[in-house]
Amino acid sequence: MTEQAQKYVGGGVPRKEDPALVTGRATWTDNIKLPGMLYFAVLRSPIAHGKIKNIDASEALELPGVHAVYTGKDLNGEMAAPLPCAWPVTGDMKHPEHYPLAAEQVNHLGDGVAVVVAADRYIAKDALELIDVDYEELPVVTNIEDALKEGSPLVHEEFGTNECYTWPMPVGDVDSAFAKADVVIESRYIQQRLLPTPIEPRAVVAIPDPVNGGFTIYSSSQVPHILKSALSGICGVPEQKMRVIAPDVGGGFGQKLNVYAEEALAILLARKLNVPVKWVEERSESYLSSVHGRDQIQDLQLAATSEGKILGLKVKLTADMGAYLQVFTPGIPLFGAFVFPGVYDFEAYTFECTGVFTNKTPTDAYRGAGRPEAAYGIERLIDELALKVGKDPAEVRRMNFYEPFDEPTTTPAGIQYDSFNLQGAMDKLMVLSDYEGLRAEQKRRRENNDPVQLGLGFSTYTEVSGLAPSQVLAALNAGGAGWEAATVRMLPSGKAEVVTGTSPHGQGHVTSWSQLAADALGIHPDDIEVIHGDTATAPLGRDTYGSRSAPVGGVAVHLAAGKVIDKARKIAAHMLEAAEGDIEFEGGRFSVAGSPDQGVTIQEVAGEAFLGVNLPEGMEPNLTEDSSFDPPNFTFPFGAHLCVVEVDTETCRTTVRDYFAVDDCGPVINPIIADGQIHGGIAQGLAQALYEEAIYDEDGNLVTGSMMDYLIPGAPELPNYTLDRTVTPSPTNPLGVKGIGEAGTIGSPPAAINAIVDALSEYGITHIDMPASPMKVFQAIQNAKGKSGGHADADRSGRPAQATDHQTNPGGGSL
Repeated sequence: MTEQAQKYVGGGVPRKEDPALVTGRATWTDNIKLPGMLYFAVLRSPIAHGKIKNIDASEALELPGVHAVYTGKDLNGEMAAPLPCAWPVTGDMKHPEHYPLAAEQVNHLGDGVAVVVAADRYIAKDALELIDVDYEELPVVTNIEDALKEGSPLVHEEFGTNECYTWPMPVGDVDSAFAKADVVIESRYIQQRLLPTPIEPRAVVAIPDPVNGGFTIYSSSQVPHILKSALSGICGVPEQKMRVIAPDVGGGFGQKLNVYAEEALAILLARKLNVPVKWVEERSESYLSSVHGRDQIQDLQLAATSEGKILGLKVKLTADMGAYLQVFTPGIPLFGAFVFPGVYDFEAYTFECTGVFTNKTPTDAYRGAGRPEAAYGIERLIDELALKVGKDPAEVRRMNFYEPFDEPTTTPAGIQYDSFNLQGAMDKLMVLSDYEGLRAEQKRRRENNDPVQLGLGFSTYTEVSGLAPSQVLAALNAGGAGWEAATVRMLPSGKAEVVTGTSPHGQGHVTSWSQLAADALGIHPDDIEVIHGDTATAPLGRDTYGSRSAPVGGVAVHLAAGKVIDKARKIAAHMLEAAEGDIEFEGGRFSVAGSPDQGVTIQEVAGEAFLGVNLPEGMEPNLTEDSSFDPPNFTFPFGAHLCVVEVDTETCRTTVRDYFAVDDCGPVINPIIADGQIHGGIAQGLAQALYEEAIYDEDGNLVTGSMMDYLIPGAPELPNYTLDRTVTPSPTNPLGVKGIGEAGTIGSPPAAINAIVDALSEYGITHIDMPASPMKVFQAIQNAKGKSGGHADADRSGRPAQATDHQTNPGGGSL
């Protein structure tokens, strides 16, 4: 039945995906079982750095159920290319060859050295313990500052250095800005290493095709199209004979935006043995071998007037690459280069990043990828500036915001923000949170010497979303393209199919794309099937990451649906014997202007298009249209967050009491989904601020290698969120939409740390590094009192030097 002009975009349509997900009817890669399937397991290095002198697998091969054992020397020669790095950020960047199994030398704990193929995964795991590897241990370096020192152990001796690259970006006369500044803040912030932890660990199934010699790959990847092209090149399988399917995927967070050794191994093993093979990652294995996030030192300088007006910013990053370069490893810190200036209008800026090899697991994209790091740096600086000039942090932010605009505006980083109105978001946040009331409560507690102090922390942020215009990617030397494709087809029954190149892993694309197509076609969302995640049925696509799906993939769906209506209008005019220009379309029905009773439904037009017997002269049958949308610019969502914490100065425990967020991602397709993404993002950001940190010891052992040691917060540790939004459409796409998937992760870490520092500011404390554990709060209070800070709460020998000067110098910075 034709719908009557109902608009689904903007409405809280329940997620169509959820019934299957919550009733156990979803299809995960590990659910796939095939006749004759074998399983493989990877033997991983127990040391962080060493030469492989010998591998003896004879005992493992004798274990019943073991079909084969292979080493790097057995398999690497069968590969057409090593694992790829798609982003050579400089011409002289050091890029070590990286094969699925190390043949001569291991470079981090967990580096794969051999693989066992067996009848089931348990036999394969048992057999790993029967393989004897003789290592010659080499010196280890895990600290990125130590790695750059003269005489440091070299991760890759052939380079003669651990410096992977240095990437500078000078913009404006920054020295002049600093010369005339009244206030200069100099700070060092640490972005600790994080372990992405999607609910579903990685998994892959490779199935050889006995007919055409190709392969079908099931993977928990969030990028099936990118994976297909990369695996084709690595394994030497023609791309047209490679099919990658990402079925239901339980979270990605950037960890699954990669091409992994196990995916290439699956194809190599299936090809050698000519049977389907499967590998499923264990959680502790994931912590050793899947990419990690963040891990950089930020040395920052901010110049300002005595009133708090920003004049210039200098950013110097030292970023840990780990032992190898994964697909986007060297480029991840550079995403931050373009948004370090944040939401603040000033002229002079310079950025430089040095990438460094260490004997640790490689880093790569993790939710936000460079942008949470940048937002954290500038937002901490703003609070330090506010303290220095004696003003409320809200006031300092307001005096530096851009004036609202709705046309592209060039920033100190040389890019163009698309549209902006931070003032509106900030105004709404102040009312929503009762900011004045909270400050009054904070004052009462301080006057009463309450042991539990209240802290208020702002964060006003923007992010680069909608990755990415293809020409911009080319200019940055980043491999690939940034367009997105969609197909919309009306079926003879009047139902519709939407084929999308985006590949969701929890984002709700099936629901959102149904809403977009339903509004365009005038039918119900339940009458629309969304097809995704299979490179055979959705052959064109660039997948899902970087908050790109709505402003690139969703727009492609909208444009393809519009093309369907354009063609249907011609057919309707022919059916109604009217001029095309007189045909109106509303609510799924075409009618003649001025004669509303004279009309046909889109279902009737679809049937006519399918039969093809009464179409306009020369028109092809069927109603199916494609669109590939390559955006002219990124989109820049923004927002204002306020975190309210209670810090117990006796137990040193921090509790997030309230969290308020006003975000602006342009028009919202589905508010339930948007709120859910913000909820998850804030939780992930608070986890970085308060709990999570991957810690290596000086021998390269990951001492937080299990969920017993790596603190992931649960619902009891998180507050209820109070959310609201403003709407500032983007001019870069016809829907005006911007990405929202990473907003919470970008906004929440600085808000939380600013709140804790605010609570403890009476002690003269101006900074605490993440994660702000009770021990760190205790140490900061003790240091501020001139007492011993006690023992550290973990072995931190592999961690870079922290900003202890903040804690011992109550004034902080310098005038």
